[in-house]
Amino acid sequence: MNIHLSKSAFYCRQKANKNISPMSLTKVKISHKQILVSSYPSNQMPRKALKRSASPSDKEEMSPVLAQHSSPEIRDEESPNLLSVSKKKENKGVNDEEFGFEMKKMLESFEVDITKTLANKRKRLESFTQNKMKNSNKKIDEIWKMQQTERQKLYDDYCNQMNIILQQWDVDLNKSKEQEEKLLAVFKQHQKLCQQNSLIQQQKLMTLHELHEQFCKGLKELERNHQEQQSTVLSELKKEMALLQKRILMDTQQQEMANVRKSLQSMLF
Repeated sequence: MNIHLSKSAFYCRQKANKNISPMSLTKVKISHKQILVSSYPSNQMPRKALKRSASPSDKEEMSPVLAQHSSPEIRDEESPNLLSVSKKKENKGVNDEEFGFEMKKMLESFEVDITKTLANKRKRLESFTQNKMKNSNKKIDEIWKMQQTERQKLYDDYCNQMNIILQQWDVDLNKSKEQEEKLLAVFKQHQKLCQQNSLIQQQKLMTLHELHEQFCKGLKELERNHQEQQSTVLSELKKEMALLQKRILMDTQQQEMANVRKSLQSMLF
């Protein structure tokens, strides 16, 4: 604990006895709390009382006090007062044990006051922290609720948009399936028609092939028949030509014979 002493113009409320002169009031700062402590100057304080009443930690705490009061400047300033007080003390003969008991009593009262102030400050600090925690929790809850509402709104918008898109997608898929089924039905019909047409074409080709074969056969037969007819006609023509030649020769011979007869007759007659 840090201890800080400073002079004051007040008198101590308690006195060891009526013969003790007023003590200089000092200010003690223990664990960040300022407390008024009445004490004598360092050169007038009995050492035995300090040794009896102070623990090692108290000695450490009082060492700055002693150092402050034993500094050269303070000794120079207070030397007349110290001498007068020491003379009065020596003359009056203050009991060291009573002074030590009083100091112990004062320190105990200081300890009680310090504990009370610490308890009060602890309570205030706890109440302050509780209020701050409540306020901070309230703010955090409000912020969290606001963020949650914003997230929920964003999520709802996203879900609505996604639902709309998915519904449209389902409608488009159904339409595409219907169109696909229609196209498949049309394709099957077209396939059937193509198969029927191919069968018809095959049948027609077969008939054409048969007709071609029949035509070829008929043509060959006709050629054969025509050749036979031509040969018969030629043979007949040859026969007729031969007959005509014979007739012509016979006619020419008969005419010549008639001419010869005429010429002979004319000559004779």
